[in-house]
Amino acid sequence: MKKDIKGFFKSHPNNSYKLNEIADEFDITEFYAYSELKETINTLASEGYLERKGKKFLLKPVTDIVVGEFESCKGLYGFVKPDDGKLNDVYIHSKNINGAMNGDIVEVQLNKKGRGKSLEGEIVKIVKRGKHEYSGTIEKRKEQYFVKLEELGNNSEIHIKKARLNGAKHGDKVIIEIFDDPKDKVVKHGKIIDILGKKGEYDTELASIARELGLPYKFPESVLTEAEKINDNISSEEIKNRLDLRSKNVMTIDPEDAKDFDDALSFEVLENGNYMIGIHIADVSHYVSTDGAIYNEAFKRGTSIYFVGKVIPMLPEHLSNKICSLVPNEDRLTFSVMVEFTPRGKVVNYQISKSIINSKRRFTYEEVQEILETGKGDFASDLLNLNKIARILRASRMKKGSINFFSSEVKFVLDEKGKPIEIKIKKIQESNELVEDYMLLANQIVAKHVNLTREKTNFVYRIHDKPDADRIKEFARFVKTFGYSFDPSSADTPKQFQKLFEEIAGTDDAPIINDFAIRSMAKAVYSTTNIGHYGLAFPYYSHFTSPIRRFPDLIVHKLIYNYLIERKPEFTLAQLDTISDFSSERERAAQNAERISVKLKQIEFLSSKIGDEFHAVISGLTHFGMFIEINDILADGLIRLKDMEDDFYMYDEANFMMIGKTKKKKYKLGDKVVVQLVRVNEERKELDFILSD
Repeated sequence: MKKDIKGFFKSHPNNSYKLNEIADEFDITEFYAYSELKETINTLASEGYLERKGKKFLLKPVTDIVVGEFESCKGLYGFVKPDDGKLNDVYIHSKNINGAMNGDIVEVQLNKKGRGKSLEGEIVKIVKRGKHEYSGTIEKRKEQYFVKLEELGNNSEIHIKKARLNGAKHGDKVIIEIFDDPKDKVVKHGKIIDILGKKGEYDTELASIARELGLPYKFPESVLTEAEKINDNISSEEIKNRLDLRSKNVMTIDPEDAKDFDDALSFEVLENGNYMIGIHIADVSHYVSTDGAIYNEAFKRGTSIYFVGKVIPMLPEHLSNKICSLVPNEDRLTFSVMVEFTPRGKVVNYQISKSIINSKRRFTYEEVQEILETGKGDFASDLLNLNKIARILRASRMKKGSINFFSSEVKFVLDEKGKPIEIKIKKIQESNELVEDYMLLANQIVAKHVNLTREKTNFVYRIHDKPDADRIKEFARFVKTFGYSFDPSSADTPKQFQKLFEEIAGTDDAPIINDFAIRSMAKAVYSTTNIGHYGLAFPYYSHFTSPIRRFPDLIVHKLIYNYLIERKPEFTLAQLDTISDFSSERERAAQNAERISVKLKQIEFLSSKIGDEFHAVISGLTHFGMFIEINDILADGLIRLKDMEDDFYMYDEANFMMIGKTKKKKYKLGDKVVVQLVRVNEERKELDFILSD
């Protein structure tokens, strides 16, 4: 209701309304709904969003000063998202950043040019720093030491006095703490608090990324010591209390380079002719107690981080790669979801229980794909039947409105020194989808089981909210420029997206429309309040299937086990709220770190290819240039307007295109272009291109 009321007043910024008039606008007649409306209106007034005049309410006028969080875009420019939610993001030119850093809370003086999507401003005050530690590179110039911080662009000079070097030398990548010097209001000062290594070395850069984003990089000794003390012997008493599945045909299916295996599948035909399909997940919760160092460190990390050629695991390797990993021919403790299907794919029963397995085969996706295509190989019958049911599950999910987003990823071929020698686009095959469908099923069953068997219970869900109405209107306007129609008023259910994606499947427009659609969506997060998962069209959904690499999955394991044996929960609602919020934040930070890692390897690969031409697509437009994506390696780069010398180009934001002032030549999102690489800036992680003639 809060979101709807905000939208209503934003649509009527100059009008004031009595409470009963607002109720009429929303067709509210019931007492409880009216009470909720009254409470929501009063809350918005107390928060400063609405202004009260007598018995009427109206949108509080916007002043020329707004406060919000600054998001830096490589020091070239940035945006401030106003806290009050009344305005769109405010664009900040590099000359108006005035020392602000990514994540800072700032005051912005708005330009007098008006309101709307093109709103611009200047940062006039830093209210609160977003963080205290930053990474950069030491430079020595005339006995003076400075640290250059990539994220600050032109404001990157931080002065370091000799007494604050802490052993750092010219060329070192370091972590610094910035502070205000009352004797020097012009120059920023800092001190070295950690040395990461030599600039340019990959491990140094990864450590820098992790530290920059507040992600733990090394395990404390207390965590490693605790992990080494864990006994991997499984007692007969423990086996007696579990579902013993060691005789079943259990198999893992993972990428070729996987190090840990936290999920497995099994298949058997029952006496009644039905199928019993097992989804087996590593029982990390058995080994990780909530009062130990491993648990606390896992919470701090939130997730494993998958850099190119390197993993920062959530759990120590003694657990993630050994004791908990479902390696072949070893007894392993698991948490299993056993699902009984008819041969036509209807679920008739399920069981959730602690178990013990012994994997009979470790498959790669490629091996399973070959078996699916040829019908021959180890456990071919089991795999073919698993795939048959997976197809039914997939079709059912799509029928209910699940959106088939696709996101291309790259795979690097590295030499013995970790240098990229080839970049390939990962191919999603039916073997990948087979595993995904069963993981989705297990996640649904666990969340649904809790909802249907326990009233008002505390739990951690994976939720995905409906998209924001304004973003959907913008998306509808965007796809219209490609000749497609999208009804924004029908976006309450995901079927409208599904219909569009079916229409554009296989076209050149599909990737750019898919990417724009993803950016239009709300982010999936963890929450104790279940609102369902919009994108998957699931009313109940959790994360249960990856406890080795995701902290919320570990928590869900502990919760579901306590509920199954009717034991008092280990966590209060407040604790689960904290876990959900922090895990969502850690997930975003990890994803950002992984993207930077990919960018670093792409830049390293392209650094020797200056002057080469590439086929690309225009992936973004802005006031200073066009972003492009190289087709075969998915590397992003920029064509700066100043380098487009055949005309004076202007950004037509309303029509998502760049237009030449004299020749009227147009470039729009999704256009195919041939580009030439002209500059590589490894420090700023930037690739500059020009259009080829």
